Order: sequence, then C-alpha cells, then structure tokens
Amino acid sequence: MATLELRNVNKTYGAGLPDTLKNIELSIKDGEFLILVGPSGCGKSTLMNCIAGLENITGGAIMIDDQDVSGMSPKDRDIAMVFQSYALYPTMSVRENIEFGLKIRKMVQSAIDEEVARVAKLLQIEHLLNRKPGQLSGGQQQRVAMGRALARRPKIYLFDEPLSNLDAKLRVEMRTEMKLMHQRLKTTTVYVTHDQIEAMTLGDKVAVMKDGIIQQFGTPKQIYNDPANLFVASFIGSPPMNFIGLRLKRQDGRLMAVLDSGQARCELPLGVQDAGLEERDVIVGIRPEQIMLAPHEANGLPTLRAEVKVTEPTGPDTLVFVQLNDVKVCCRLAPDVAPQVGESLNLQFDPAKVLLFDAQTGERLGVGAALSAQDSRGDNVAQFKGR
Repeated sequence: MATLELRNVNKTYGAGLPDTLKNIELSIKDGEFLILVGPSGCGKSTLMNCIAGLENITGGAIMIDDQDVSGMSPKDRDIAMVFQSYALYPTMSVRENIEFGLKIRKMVQSAIDEEVARVAKLLQIEHLLNRKPGQLSGGQQQRVAMGRALARRPKIYLFDEPLSNLDAKLRVEMRTEMKLMHQRLKTTTVYVTHDQIEAMTLGDKVAVMKDGIIQQFGTPKQIYNDPANLFVASFIGSPPMNFIGLRLKRQDGRLMAVLDSGQARCELPLGVQDAGLEERDVIVGIRPEQIMLAPHEANGLPTLRAEVKVTEPTGPDTLVFVQLNDVKVCCRLAPDVAPQVGESLNLQFDPAKVLLFDAQTGERLGVGAALSAQDSRGDNVAQFKGR
C-alpha cells in the first residue's frame, strides 16, 4: 500500500497545443479509493496513464510514498493496471493469464500456485481456472483481468473504466464486488469512470474533471451536497439537479428567489447577504429529492402549488415533472405517490438546501462556495439560463 500525491502536474502533446492536463493537485492516503470522474475528453484517462508511467508528464511531480516517480518506467513504479478492454491472452487459460506476470518476475512455482489460489478464491473464479477467455462471460473476463492485477500485490491499483463493457445489471453486481474487494485488501486505488453513480458509490475521494482541470476534489458527500460550481452540480446526481435562471429580489433586507408555477408564486429566502446580487443573473439549484410534498399541517416552509406535466414511476420512487419559471423541474417523491398528469400538487422547498450560482461564471455564491475547487470557471453555463 502507498500514498499518492500529484503536485502541479501538467501534460501537453506539443508546442502550440492546449494543455491536456492543467495544474493537477491531488493527494490520497494509504489505502484510499480515489475516483477520477468526468465527461469524455476531460483528461481522466490521460491522468491515469501518467500515474502509471505510460505517458510522460510535461510539468510537476508524481509522488508515491513521498518518492518522485515521474521519471521512472512503468515497471519500476510497482503499479498494476486493469484496462477497459480486459487485455487477456486468448490462447492462455485463466490460470495461465493470472500466472503470467508472476512468471515474468521469476517467482517460484509454489509461490505462484499459492497466489493464484488466493486471488481465485477472492474473486470467486476457482471453477474457471482451466477455461480460456473465449469461454467466459464479460463479467468473468473482468474478474480474470482483476485477478491478474491482484496477483502482483502492487502498491497501487489503477482501473481505467473497467466496467464500461458490461450490461447494466452486471455493472451493479461488479461494482459491489469491487467495493467488497477494496474493503478486504485496503490497497490504494485510482479508478477512472464517466459514470457518476460509480463515483458516488465506490470512492473515498472523488476528483471531478473537465477540460483537463480538477473542478472539485473531496468526499462523495462533499461533492454532492456542496458542489464548487455549476458544472459539478450538474454532473453529479441522478436525476440531475434542477437549475432555474432568475433574478433575486430583496425584501426586508433578505434576498429572495421567486418561483412561479403559473398557478401560484412563492418566495424562497436565501442565506446570502452579498450586496448587489439582486442586480445579477443567477441560477438557483435544487436537487429533485429536496422538493417535497407539503404536509397537511403547516410547517413554515415555502409552499407552491404546481401542475403535474409528466410522471415517471421508477420503483423505489416516483419522478414528477412540473413547470417553474418556464423551466421543467423534476421532483423525486415517494413510490406510493402517483399523481395524474394535469393534477396539482402542493410542493415545499427547504431554503437551506437551495444552492445559488453566478449565471455568467458558474461560481457558487454564498457561504461555503467553491469548496476544494481548483478552478471554478463556468464554461458554457449559458445553457442553464432559462432551461
């Protein structure tokens, strides 16, 4: 096991070309599980390859156990990597695939047999050891690829979108298996994915990337509850956060966000005191589960009557869509709630859970904004205005 620290890491593919990685700063403790998450082309796989030594960095340092490994070859970094494509040898049996790296290191056969038995039991593939990869399902092949990496007992494991080729049901099963495996082994792990559900469920720490920049680094809870900017807020969460573009009003010294359903209006008092905010375009962010059905007894929270436009029962909950300020808004309600299209519901909002963003820059506004952000620039935030 090992600590991993990235110090101001940069990567470019040539003079005059934009940086693929820009001033990456990360640090994870011994045994932590780090998720690199972001859309395609954000630089997460490039960063993974730089950690592995498959690509050279053009600035900064990569530290493993406080040792700079930036100039080391991949074989000297004591890192094992599992690829998206599995990369199994098709003519070799499962046993031979797992043994291959150990034989290259000239381990004695008795030690190899012991290691193969250990990882086969860990991954529940003992009954597959004599089969060839072509005789295995996608999930079984992924287990073998993981077994080949586990057999090495490296300092750090790197996983590059290892579940992306699996069907939805198998991805959920393998995600659970990977979490159980990490809990047993407690080995430092870096995992690349574009799937924010994987990021939230697997990681101890999450780094959200966009355009080669880490937008936010923190625990899954921090990333979800206290997003640094509009991009992080929109990328993390399923269903995604609702965004409503508007202008604030000041009443009795307090800033208010006015929501209008077409049937009624309500004012949400916001916990920000910034002077001049009422003169700026802002974006209000509300997660679907934070819009509730109003109880029969008054509880003092702002309430708004709105017409149901669409309902989507999902099993564990019901997604109800209404129109607020001419924007489609998703409400995540209990599974036994089954309103009909055209029916009106009394909805409540907790002002303490409402987030506020600058419509021009995408930056968080208010106390605690931009937590752990390396860069809060809000590229393309105009798409959220009046959505």
